[in-house]
Amino acid sequence: MSALNQNIPVQSTSSGTSKFTSKDLQSDQEVRWCPGCGDYSILAQAQRIMPDLGIPRHKIVFVSGIGCSSRFPYYMNTYGFHSIHGRATSIASGVKLARPDLSVWVVTGDGDGMSIGGNHLIHLLRRNIDVNVLLFNNQIYGLTKGQYSPTSEKGKITKSTPLGSLDYPFNPISLALGASATFAARTIDRDQKHLQSILKRAAEHIGTSFIEIYQNCSVFNDGAFSQFTDKEIKDDNIVLLEHGKPLIFGKEKDKGIRLNGFTPEIVSLKDGKHSINDLLVHNENDTTLSFILADMTYHAHLPRPIGVFLSIERPTYEAEMQHQIEFSKEKQGEGNIESLLNSGETWTIQ
Repeated sequence: MSALNQNIPVQSTSSGTSKFTSKDLQSDQEVRWCPGCGDYSILAQAQRIMPDLGIPRHKIVFVSGIGCSSRFPYYMNTYGFHSIHGRATSIASGVKLARPDLSVWVVTGDGDGMSIGGNHLIHLLRRNIDVNVLLFNNQIYGLTKGQYSPTSEKGKITKSTPLGSLDYPFNPISLALGASATFAARTIDRDQKHLQSILKRAAEHIGTSFIEIYQNCSVFNDGAFSQFTDKEIKDDNIVLLEHGKPLIFGKEKDKGIRLNGFTPEIVSLKDGKHSINDLLVHNENDTTLSFILADMTYHAHLPRPIGVFLSIERPTYEAEMQHQIEFSKEKQGEGNIESLLNSGETWTIQ
């Protein structure tokens, strides 16, 4: 585990904020991912939106675990850690609790984040520490050369499952919601504008932000998300989640989603039987609705929801921890480490 890019100048303006451009965020390291990898796009969009957040560059930290995506901190000219497998969320939690003033970002993959790091991820989400989690989901293990991952589809044939995977895949959004996430969203590496908007929304959210990013692995799982990215068919296969707007989709915007009880179903807007008034209107503050929309993910007859599923407010862990510390100081004083070590049940070993 190593800290990266230690010599970051503080470029103060008259307003006291740090002025920089996306070019300033490009480190001196050669970016080394496979040609066509979706990581390039995610890196570029992160570098583009950071200057607009109003956060000084020396107060931005990227933390990663192990995997192709985990090279990310080397390519961001900010502070960062390339930590150990599955523990990026733990490292990031410690950074944020020690330095609440920092903007902390976790970069992980579907293997690093949902397998060995799955337990750490759900506890970060339930605690609501103000950290942004970018989960690159390519539905495969790329760094170790093409084994099936926790998000690979059932029946997936890989080097480790030559007869097809028997596992039912994790739904990252459902998992995040089940762990009491306060912000959960999904976007796609190739949709640059949408990716930028979701990254900005995550940065603005106070609490743990979880973003699942569909990311193409051009070598070991090329085209896994082609139905959501190919121009000719994507509009019929995705539905955009926009707060306060009805769920309309299709190349001709002639289809929509309505609820039949708690079950989403597709209706036509051109057969004269249904209108926009019959459609489900998205409310990103509704936790029940977020679960219903997340469950649409693996139903082949339904479009795949893209956007913010849930965004709600809840006190952050670090804020409540600070309140607890202040309360303790008021009640017992500043304290003394020597007195603490020699208080209570102590004994001497001869």
